Amino acid sequence: MTISARLAELGIELPSVAAPVAAYVPARVHAGLVHTSGQLPFVAGSLPTTGKVGAEVPADDAKGLARVCALNAIAAAADAAGGVDRLGGVLRVGGFVASDPSFSGQPGVINGASEVLGEVFGDAGKHVRAAVGVSVLPLDSPVEVEVVFTLA
Repeated sequence: MTISARLAELGIELPSVAAPVAAYVPARVHAGLVHTSGQLPFVAGSLPTTGKVGAEVPADDAKGLARVCALNAIAAAADAAGGVDRLGGVLRVGGFVASDPSFSGQPGVINGASEVLGEVFGDAGKHVRAAVGVSVLPLDSPVEVEVVFTLA
């Protein structure tokens, strides 16, 4: 099954590629891989919420935001690769969670990204990963996710 067919089966419509907020490109193809820049959970060009996870943002909400980040990463990678069906799978996920100092559930938050990548890519969506707590992210986003995809 193609990735586009799997997305349709799941009822997922990829968003437009988010515009960079600084001097970089959303994704770049190199040596059979597609590297995405860190993707924020933009929905229709804006962040649905801001703040620290474990304080202003509940962990379950942040998990949903990580899912949005992953879908934004798929969109950016597909744009750079020449279409979503050119993506073969997921190699690595880097997840960053703007965390209240007492919050230690970063892996559960980044599961939002990992789980949707598994839904979309199946076995090819299995990946290595880092889930890191940080004091602040760009635009006070609660979550940021970067992904390295393989090409089909």
